[in-house]
Amino acid sequence: MLRPLPIRLLLALVLALLSSGCLFRARKVERVASTAPLKMATQQDLIDYVNREAAKIRTMQATVDIDTTVGGAKKGKITDYQEIRGYVLARKPNMLRMIGLLPVLRNQAFDMVSDGEDFKLYIAPKNRFIVGKNNERTPDGHQTLENLRPQHIYDALLLREVDPEKEIAVLENEEELVRDKNGKQVEQSAYHLDIVRKGDHGWFLSRKIIFSRTDLLPHRQLVYDDHGNLATDARYEKYKDYEGITFPAQIEILRPREEYDILLSVVKLQLNGALADDKFTLEQPAGAEVVHLGVVVPARAPNSQ
Repeated sequence: MLRPLPIRLLLALVLALLSSGCLFRARKVERVASTAPLKMATQQDLIDYVNREAAKIRTMQATVDIDTTVGGAKKGKITDYQEIRGYVLARKPNMLRMIGLLPVLRNQAFDMVSDGEDFKLYIAPKNRFIVGKNNERTPDGHQTLENLRPQHIYDALLLREVDPEKEIAVLENEEELVRDKNGKQVEQSAYHLDIVRKGDHGWFLSRKIIFSRTDLLPHRQLVYDDHGNLATDARYEKYKDYEGITFPAQIEILRPREEYDILLSVVKLQLNGALADDKFTLEQPAGAEVVHLGVVVPARAPNSQ
């Protein structure tokens, strides 16, 4: 009959196995940190930069190349659309118009306009004209591009000023994964300016502006809705000087809930030129199918006999 091993002997055997490495395998974890020289800024420095640069821009007219990707986990597939040429007009406080042209023939692909509250979107290949409030979504979740809203483009293109009466800014110093000049992924410190806004139901995180510490320029903006959900993830690269105003020549706009990603590459940019009201007028094309979002159509009563 076998007798159980004494507790002391059992512990000694376990310790021996642990010390010999039989029960585990250690792996070396290497943390690759950026060696780029970093710049310093205070919270007020970053707020002043945002407000100063925002105040410089009153209007913009841009010729852009538009790359669009649609889909993700919800749809089960990702579709890349062919690059098209587009035009963007913006005028503060909230006016935006964006026109896209089909490749080769340059026929109109879409035309959309917003005054900050209402929008109109004409999809030429479908001859469909959609109107509604900016916060209304297209009921058919499969029609991703019909969820394009001019206001989403406007909010990503033009950083809003930090309003001291309605907003509070908080500074974080966080580590970000970036690519160095050799294309290698490294950790690098970045400034996060968290902007909390007072809404109808209390304070909420409105947006995060992320500044690279190599140049102290905004390279990303996260925009949230009133319920704390991420609405827009905008990324800014290839900053250039346009007549004394620093502006990104590449802007990527991701909308995670609608699952689309738009990359705007600036071909030509004119800032602060005159833009009349008629530039932001979009009339309903003759014969177009009209979709009124948010409007309940009453059911027709049965014919009385």
